[in-house]
Amino acid sequence: MKNILVLCTGNSCRSQMAHGYLNAMASDRAHIYSAGIETHGINPGAAATMAKDGIDILSHTSNHVDEYRDIKWDFIITVCDHAYENCPFIPAPNATRLHKNFYDPSKFEGDLEETEAAFAKARDEIKAYCQDFVATHLKP
Repeated sequence: MKNILVLCTGNSCRSQMAHGYLNAMASDRAHIYSAGIETHGINPGAAATMAKDGIDILSHTSNHVDEYRDIKWDFIITVCDHAYENCPFIPAPNATRLHKNFYDPSKFEGDLEETEAAFAKARDEIKAYCQDFVATHLKP
């Protein structure tokens, strides 16, 4: 089994969505973890948009990257530029490190319909990335 860390700034939105998709798509081939360089709790908008796609992330916890310092990582995926640029050193000499800066819907300001669309946009981009990641890196 591979160990995969998905890393974001607050481990509340984008990393949680990726965690949810990767877990649904590859839990038989990998242990999925998500963390942040800070912890902000699960974003309600992220949880709601994932639920609309059949993925429940409400039981996830918002974790700090330091909580996982003893795990031997196979993949470390950063999903925002801020975490990529400010993450403390993670000693994982054999890990494949990937970076994709996803749009942050938690920063969006608008009415309910526009906000839901912003979260759906991020969710769909993250889902496509996770599908590609699993197909490329976690072949059965």
